[in-house]
Amino acid sequence: MTQYPVTMDLIPDVEAIFDAPTNTISYIVKDPTSNACAIVDSVMDLDYAAGRITHDSADKMIARIRERGLSLEWIIETHVHADHLSAAPYLQQELGGKIGVGEGILIVQDTFGKVFNEGTEFQRDGSQFDALFKDGDTYMVGNMQAFAMFTPGHTPACMVHVMGNAAFVGDTLFMPDAGSARADFPGGDAGVLYDSIMKVLSLPDDMRLFMCHDYAPGDREIAWETTIREEKAENIHVGGGKTKEDFVTFRTERDAQLAMPKLIIPSLQINMRAGEVPTDASGRPMLKVPVNAL
Repeated sequence: MTQYPVTMDLIPDVEAIFDAPTNTISYIVKDPTSNACAIVDSVMDLDYAAGRITHDSADKMIARIRERGLSLEWIIETHVHADHLSAAPYLQQELGGKIGVGEGILIVQDTFGKVFNEGTEFQRDGSQFDALFKDGDTYMVGNMQAFAMFTPGHTPACMVHVMGNAAFVGDTLFMPDAGSARADFPGGDAGVLYDSIMKVLSLPDDMRLFMCHDYAPGDREIAWETTIREEKAENIHVGGGKTKEDFVTFRTERDAQLAMPKLIIPSLQINMRAGEVPTDASGRPMLKVPVNAL
């Protein structure tokens, strides 16, 4: 098993920004010893009915980073999201920084390049991103060493990013009362997801976990931070010693009842390109709608 360089005594400053239309939480993560920061899982706004893209959510992050006098070094995607669009290129244009994703993006690009009938001009080598992380890879945010954990199952490109005592779990886990993400997308696997969750739960009990989404079950307040200890004890899908067999049975039955995310078609086309909007032959921004393909 990969040995990860955990540093629990390093406590980054984490600022969350909640996007209500997509129930997404994006993060500005600051190195405690410098003005360097990273952004995790940004959002680009889309009025799908009107076909109109705006950057209100990203502009909030840009304003906060400038107000705080921070320097953006990394724009991290925990995976290729199917429920919201990434604002990574816009953020990079405004603030700089490198865009990073897991090397499993190659599988995602190959799979959905076929679904969307992309031509040879669509590169399936991950070159749209500045960095493709492997399991255990480290990178620096100022003086703070961060590392990536490969956690497939929801998608083939999922990674948890750990910075000091804070772990950004993407869709691998939800809050304890919400459980786990679906595993029925192309390349997903419930058994693999269970193993990935167990890997995450092997981190120190006091590790802070930050969610990418929250849907406020039971009409509670939106929440996004928990701990390894709380997840191990209380997560309704995997906590309290639930077995892999139980999880796979539940997850498979549950996923069969779920509708596709409302923004899956635009999200996949844009996010597999690191947030760039595809264009037609004349260079106009354009999205495709594959029929009976998902």
